[in-house]
Amino acid sequence: MHQDIQSYHERQLPQDAAICNALHSLITENLQNAESKVWHAHPVWFLDGNPIVGYSKLKDSVRLLFWSGESFEEEGLQNIGSFKSAEVRYTSLDQVDPENLKRWLEKAVAIQWDYKNIVKRKGVLIRLK
Repeated sequence: MHQDIQSYHERQLPQDAAICNALHSLITENLQNAESKVWHAHPVWFLDGNPIVGYSKLKDSVRLLFWSGESFEEEGLQNIGSFKSAEVRYTSLDQVDPENLKRWLEKAVAIQWDYKNIVKRKGVLIRLK
């Protein structure tokens, strides 16, 4: 685990750290070719410089965010914002479903919008995959 991500986990309450550790393990296991780092203060995984998944501690939960998640068309994910992203929020470790997460991560690799160049394109997203 990258030291910055480890430090992020250590700053969480024990129940939230357990969720973060589980998410990290599952993401790392299923995205072996992705680069991970703390980006905008949260752990995020990238493929070719494009953010695809990350998690963050909110006031009442841990949010797992898929940048292109709206395009996954999955019932377990809630669409947020206007840029194709979707999330799921966890308040306890037993809510983390490894099968769902594995399926969503497969879709995250197969379905990608170009967030890396969103500023250059003035907010216009183009589908990569």
